[in-house]
Order: sequence, then C-alpha cells, then structure tokens
Amino acid sequence: MPDADELIADALEAARGADVREAERQLDRLVVGTGAVDGATAVDSALAARLVRGVGRLWPRGWQPATWSASRPDGLGTRPGRLVVDLLAADRRAQSGASRSGGTTSSATWTPGCGGTASCRSPAGRPGRGPTGSPPCGRRSTCWALVEGLPPIAVLRLPPGGAATVTRSAAPAPSGSRMLDRVRALLAKAESTTFPAEAEALTGKAQELMARHSIDQALLESAAERPDLPGGVRLSTDAPYAGAKALLVQEVAAANRCESVWSDDLGFATVLGFPADLAAVELLYTSLLVQATAAMLRGRAERRAKASSRRTKAYDESFLNAFALRIGERLRDATQEANRQAARDEGPERLLPVLAARSDAVRERLDTLFPGVIRHRLTIRDEEGWHSGTSAADRASLEAGGRRPGR
Repeated sequence: MPDADELIADALEAARGADVREAERQLDRLVVGTGAVDGATAVDSALAARLVRGVGRLWPRGWQPATWSASRPDGLGTRPGRLVVDLLAADRRAQSGASRSGGTTSSATWTPGCGGTASCRSPAGRPGRGPTGSPPCGRRSTCWALVEGLPPIAVLRLPPGGAATVTRSAAPAPSGSRMLDRVRALLAKAESTTFPAEAEALTGKAQELMARHSIDQALLESAAERPDLPGGVRLSTDAPYAGAKALLVQEVAAANRCESVWSDDLGFATVLGFPADLAAVELLYTSLLVQATAAMLRGRAERRAKASSRRTKAYDESFLNAFALRIGERLRDATQEANRQAARDEGPERLLPVLAARSDAVRERLDTLFPGVIRHRLTIRDEEGWHSGTSAADRASLEAGGRRPGR
C-alpha cells in the first residue's frame, strides 16, 4: 500500500509529463488517499506541507505576492493562483512576527480556503471538493509543481529576514497621497468620458501633475543625507496582445524616467525607477490600456462599417502597437515641457544635474538586475491597424486643455 509521499511523488511526476490521462489517474489516486483510515487526510496534509515549504523558498528567488499576481504561469487557474498568493502573505506574516519577537523564523502553516486546517472536508466529514469542483489536493499538486519550476527573478524588495542580503531601495509611494488621489480621479474621468477633447484635457492634466511631482521629489531627495535608491514594480502583460501591452509599459516608463524589462515567458514587465515615477507609470499604464482598448474597439467597429471586414488579430495588435508608440511620444513631450518649466523656476544649474543623476542610478540598477537583456524588433502585420492606432493616439492627445501640438 503506497504511503502519502509515494502518491504525491507519482502525481507530480505524471503532472509534469505529456500523458494527460495518466496525470488525471494519479490525481484521482490522491483524492482516494492511501487506502488506510484517514488516508485522504494524510495525503492532503503532506501535500499542504510540501506546498508551504515550496512557497517559503520563493522569497530569495525574487517572488512576492504582488509578483505572482502580476504573472500568469501557464496552466494555473484563478483559485490555485489565489492559494499561492495567500500562502506567500501568510509566510511573510509568520516571518515578520518572528523577527519582531526576536525568535527564530518559521514557515507559515496556515492553508487558505480550508477553514484554517490542513484538509478541506464536506459536511459529512469526507474529503470534499472546492467551489470549482476540483479536489483540494489536485489544486495543491498543480500549485506545487508550478512553484518548484519557477525560475529565479530579480529581487526588488526585501524578503522576510533578508535585510542583510539585498541593497536598500526606494519604498513605494504612499497610496494615500492627495496628489495621487487627484490623478486617479482625473484618469477615471478620462476613461469614462465619451468626449475626446475632455479625455485629452483630463489625461494631460494628470501627466502634468505627476511630472511636476516627480521633479519636486527629486529636488527634495537630493538634499537628503541618505537618498533612496531606485526600486521596482511588476506590471501584468497577460494575453491577448501581451507584446503590445509590454510596449505600452515601456513607452510610459521611458517618459517617466524609468526602465522596463519584459519577461514574456512569465507574463509581466519589471519597471525600475524612483517611487514618484513608479507611481506615475502604474497609474498611466492602467488608464492608457483602458483607453487604448476602447479606441481599438471603436476602430474595429468603424472598419466593419466601411468594408464589412471581420476582425483580425494582426489588425488589433498593430493598432495597439501604434497607439503605444504615439502615446509614448506625447508623454515624453509633456515631460520635457515640465522639465523646461521647472528649470525656469528652479534654475537649470540646480535641476539638470539632479535629474541626470537619477537617470544614471536607474540605468545602473537595470544593469545590475538584468545584465543580459536583449531588444526585440517590432513587426507590423497590418498597415490599416497601424494607421488607425496612430490616429487614435493623436486623438488622445496628452496636451492639457485639449490643445493639439503642431507637428
């Protein structure tokens, strides 16, 4: 009679193989258990313990709850993904609690979604199935196999207990900032309005506020005894059109003095920069993605009305790529205008060295974390989609007040 560890090992090996039927058969054996009294509970408990240990090993490899949420590992559904996020959060709480008490650290033992116990059970006391109909051990085996196969990534934030091993970096900008709240309100109105001129004015004002806030923060931190170093965030670039989303991240990042690296196999882009700039990138990327998608849908409808042509992936992707590049140009123009205005107010001899030093610090951080980055050439497969996307970006001008700049 196989024990719990043997059943788990067989199921994980089958899950990694190409035989789908064998994988399903081994998962069914996990549900049944070892055949002994409480055999299913033993399997479930052993699998939960393995998953907890595996999640605990993710921290030094750069994985955090926000990182997992931004990525889209192949084959992982919403519920198992939430399980990993919850376990990471529980492990961080356990590590932080041990650090505050001065004791030794220990891995989290809480298993989410199961009433705080190691096993999910039905009202009759038998091993149960979750709301999605999949057995808990099946979800855990899927999670464990994926967790063990995750590659190490750049460490952006301190792992629990790892203060001595990671360089201190900038903390995220406070979410309760009045300026950021005002920017969010402006962008929300820009996304919801049906009037292009109003969207132009609202988005332009948001960019103007963030650019000036970034300059003010740069000047303030330049006088600090221990100025912050560049930090980082990860933004999701999930399908469809992941490449176009990564391009939009890159363009928004470049306009806000940040650097972006796309991990296409993991489904996210890593953005490096200082807190105020990272906050601007997150807010603008989220809003512009909504606006670009809405513009693409309108363009698709106009295309159908003119030529009764059906939607194609090449058209949509070309549209979004063109939109991203054109918006990037306009964002950089707005940033340069804010720089010129600040130089007039503060004096170029004070401002320009500070901005140059911050840009150098971000690039140095990029070279340290990503020494082997490569560049991809952009391929356009649909000329109509490209021109439509460029026109849509022109209509979404970022000039405050809705004015169109001369070419």
